[in-house]
Amino acid sequence: MHGVVEIQALPPDEVRRALSAGTSVLIDVREPNEYSAERIDGALLFPLSTFDPAALPDTAGRPIILHCGSGKRSAAALERCQRAGFAVTRHLGGGIAAWKASGLPVVRAGGDPPKRSV
Repeated sequence: MHGVVEIQALPPDEVRRALSAGTSVLIDVREPNEYSAERIDGALLFPLSTFDPAALPDTAGRPIILHCGSGKRSAAALERCQRAGFAVTRHLGGGIAAWKASGLPVVRAGGDPPKRSV
């Protein structure tokens, strides 16, 4: 990738449709304690505190969508991806807070441990 690509803040319904269709991979950049308290079903955990774009999974051509609590950390992770030359340009605008405000479901504490593969 050459240069910086425009970051796309996607609305929750668009992210939900992409996940339901299996056309995108959702990466949660919040910390493990946040992820274990509540998460979007199917999101993979790659915390911003240790975020390495090179460690992101092979998504078989499906675009990655990043998300966090409000959109700030996912935007920072997108910038790291772009500086490292990875073509990750999308994140959930407003984060999981916007997801919940849209009435979309989350998995609450007591669910499965963090996922790290596609």
